[in-house]
Amino acid sequence: MSDLPTSSDRTEDIAVALFGELFMADQLARNRVTRALPKGMELSHFGVLNHLARLGEERTPAQLARAFHVTRGAMTNTLARLEWAGHVHIRPDWDDARQKFVAISPAGRAARDAAVQSVAPLIADVVQALGADRVRAVLPVLRELRRRLEEDPG
Repeated sequence: MSDLPTSSDRTEDIAVALFGELFMADQLARNRVTRALPKGMELSHFGVLNHLARLGEERTPAQLARAFHVTRGAMTNTLARLEWAGHVHIRPDWDDARQKFVAISPAGRAARDAAVQSVAPLIADVVQALGADRVRAVLPVLRELRRRLEEDPG
């Protein structure tokens, strides 16, 4: 007997199976990537550095908190650690002193690049084992799932 949902399963059964697989895959992926990151770098640090590197422009802490679906306090803590390590620059908004802007520093870009170099082979191995065409085929479904979850936080 297969543990995969069949066409006769109820929608709720399919949803439970889907989210069970997503949660387990998320946990396993996080553990693997965390172990591969350079010493001292946490997954949250890598996420913020990668985000800033891809954007190529400053963001406010509030924008970053929204992008990562974390509290402002959690993002402030992550940014403080990144600033201490010299990986980001945080400056005041010259027009609104209550607000700050965060940019990746050259050292942060180098740390992000080093992290990508250490993580990329792990990810590539998984994609190769599954088959690039199969992974490519599932990406639109995962993106749509993410978008729907972002729209409906409830």
